[in-house]
Amino acid sequence: MPEIEIINETPLTLIETKSILEKVEKRDKTLSERAKRTLEYANKITKHTPQEVTVLKKKLEGLDVARLKLRHITKIIDIHPVDPDSLRAILIAESLTLNQEDLKKILECIK
Repeated sequence: MPEIEIINETPLTLIETKSILEKVEKRDKTLSERAKRTLEYANKITKHTPQEVTVLKKKLEGLDVARLKLRHITKIIDIHPVDPDSLRAILIAESLTLNQEDLKKILECIK
């Protein structure tokens, strides 16, 4: 099996993944079984448009919360927590703890 070299790794939200899969499906006329299942899941779960996600991602990046990285932001957008406890649970899974003020800023931004 040939060596695969990862040149760039960027976290994507589910909506961005859905958009990419739709473009690939239009181009190739077919998707692999895994890609089909991923697209089906994305269609069922996503509620926002790609434009809304782009705006939300920029807002979250603009909060200047210490240690909040792009991978955390994508998880927050995908899961869309509604209270501090669910947001804290998402971030703890990523080994990130934030103070109450930062949690409130994030929740205000995604409402």
